[in-house]
Amino acid sequence: MPNYRKRNTVSILNGLAFFVSAAFAFAETNNQAGEEEDLSQVYGDNAFVSIATGSKQPIARAPAVATVITARDIEAIGETDLDEVLRLIPGMHASVSPLAYSPIYAIRGIHTKYNPQVLVLVNGLPVTDNFQGNRSFSWGGFPLENVARIEVIRGPGSALYGADAFSGVVNIITKNPSEMSGVNFGARAGSFDSKEAFLMHGGNYHGAEFSFFVKAGESDGQKEEILYDTQSTIDKLFGTKASLAPGAVSTSRRAFDARVEMKYKNLRARAGYQYRKVGIGAGLADAVDPYGRLPGRRTNWDITYNDQNLFEGWDISAQVSYFNVKDEPGDPGYMLFPPGAFGGAFPKGVIANPSHYVENTQVDLSAFYTGFEKHRVRLGAGYKKTDMYRTMEFKNFDIQTVPNIGPVFIPLGEIKNVSETAPYIRPHDRRLRYVFLQDEWSIAKDWVLTAGLRHDKYSDFGSTTNPRLALVWDVSYNLTFKALYGRAYRAPAFAELYNINNPVAIGNPNLKPEKISTGEVALSWQSTPSLQLGVNVYQYKMKDIIRFVPNADPSTGATAQNTGSQSGHGAEFETTWDINKTIRLTGNLSLQKSTDDTANKDAGGAPQRRVFVRGDWRFLPTWQSNLTVNWVADRAREPGDNRPEVKDYTLVDFSVRKEKLFGNWEMRGVVKNIFDTDAREPSPAPGNTLYDLPLAGRAFYIQLLGHF
Repeated sequence: MPNYRKRNTVSILNGLAFFVSAAFAFAETNNQAGEEEDLSQVYGDNAFVSIATGSKQPIARAPAVATVITARDIEAIGETDLDEVLRLIPGMHASVSPLAYSPIYAIRGIHTKYNPQVLVLVNGLPVTDNFQGNRSFSWGGFPLENVARIEVIRGPGSALYGADAFSGVVNIITKNPSEMSGVNFGARAGSFDSKEAFLMHGGNYHGAEFSFFVKAGESDGQKEEILYDTQSTIDKLFGTKASLAPGAVSTSRRAFDARVEMKYKNLRARAGYQYRKVGIGAGLADAVDPYGRLPGRRTNWDITYNDQNLFEGWDISAQVSYFNVKDEPGDPGYMLFPPGAFGGAFPKGVIANPSHYVENTQVDLSAFYTGFEKHRVRLGAGYKKTDMYRTMEFKNFDIQTVPNIGPVFIPLGEIKNVSETAPYIRPHDRRLRYVFLQDEWSIAKDWVLTAGLRHDKYSDFGSTTNPRLALVWDVSYNLTFKALYGRAYRAPAFAELYNINNPVAIGNPNLKPEKISTGEVALSWQSTPSLQLGVNVYQYKMKDIIRFVPNADPSTGATAQNTGSQSGHGAEFETTWDINKTIRLTGNLSLQKSTDDTANKDAGGAPQRRVFVRGDWRFLPTWQSNLTVNWVADRAREPGDNRPEVKDYTLVDFSVRKEKLFGNWEMRGVVKNIFDTDAREPSPAPGNTLYDLPLAGRAFYIQLLGHF
């Protein structure tokens, strides 16, 4: 197998040249006109994007490298899981973390345990849990039946979106009332004793639009085995057999979602509630825990006023929003280590039960001004308060640091409430004020320069200013060239700033934000009505990376520090080809090389090569099938992790859809991982979960949908 890790930028550019020349040669021989209505018109509005500038524009001319996934795309491939849908994105790999199998969206080789470098939005508002900077440990996915579009930009987005729009931004846009008109019902069942149902309705009442969505479901989750865990190593030290490995990974899930939206004239109001109770994955301490369940609740609401005619040339918006995350105490608690751990010192196991509650209140004002002849100016300001207003911890152990040995677990007997006496973290808040300015300037015919600047001022770690520049040139009616530059930052999470009583990971209130600078060029070519090609080449530099660094006396644990840097470069190729009126092929190839500059080694975790291919075939008027192939290759270990590289894998999924099964009902069938491939995602260094994190084997699902 070729070793891409040994290639350099010149090799990437050579590959780019070969790809483009081959595509041109192929397009010369392809003379299909595609005049009639066919699959190219099935997938909805994926030719436009709003995430790049805040307003709708053609994706080929947007000042960013962006991808749009529509509701029709999601229906065609039969997915109900956000992580699997995001495999469609070039340059993005959806991995998992040991803790609750939380998703890791590794964009362009930036792969970290909690994945705070990717900003996920729902209807333009962050769903970030500021405790670790992720989507919360009880994230448990998002109901795709209520999704109209998913817009993704790869590369920095802090000039528009501020914190954590570091390696990319994912904006999930829910369906508005007109997109769910009437009553829609669906039920799904399949492997792992999975079952779920949803109901949604949209309509117009006395001039006001209204919609609601509810969904409930549960699953036992896949039961692939963890073969060797942290306790396996401890058993070797104590001569015991307490480990529950080999044992099944814990991926069960109970979920409930409810959303409502109302729109009247210039006002729109949304509200949502999500409940999750998820399995603990590979364990809170990388030791198999078949019992712990992590419950969590998320509530949100927002009210938006938008007026495009309040003043001539001005499009003005004002929004107030609220978002609350509760990662609640576990049920029955989290078993760090099993009964009999540490030579029998813990006959009931080492039990921990931390929880935290975070709320965000935000006010945003923004406006577009189109009164200039060649400029579209967007400006805005806002205020946000993030309050981790409650933290709790129950446990049956204490940790004491022993010189020359390190942290030692001390039994406390029964489980005790240490929330006031010795918590892992105490409540904290932060306040943010920001302003931004963006200008889309038509500097010449077919040339547009977008320049933006945003300044953020935080109450707890200072200020940061981030620019963006994008030059878009319409070389011809079907060929667009882009040159892009941007800077972004990742705000320190509360755990990184304020952790206490945890010698493994002590917070540091003097941290600075992580920073990244990215430059890239991109080409988009509609060579014929039936063939579209795209390619981009990028390079980035990260610095002030936040890591927990061993103290001068390693036995006293590690403290969060800004240390080290990471460099990366790569290329992404994508194509869509309508072979005829009934067959469409979509594919992308991602190549990347990311280097930890301190260790001068691969940063690890993310695949250096990935290929995704999707085929859609409407083989009868009311029948459609879909096949996807996802090849993941060349994942190096993190520096300091001397295990062999993670094995490559290929996952093949198939779905079939029958419209008008009877009346207004349709049916879908899905087979995941057809060949039952043993696919694994890398466990973090130093490799406590020795043989990595297993993904699900072959699975089957069937779904029935009705519209009235």
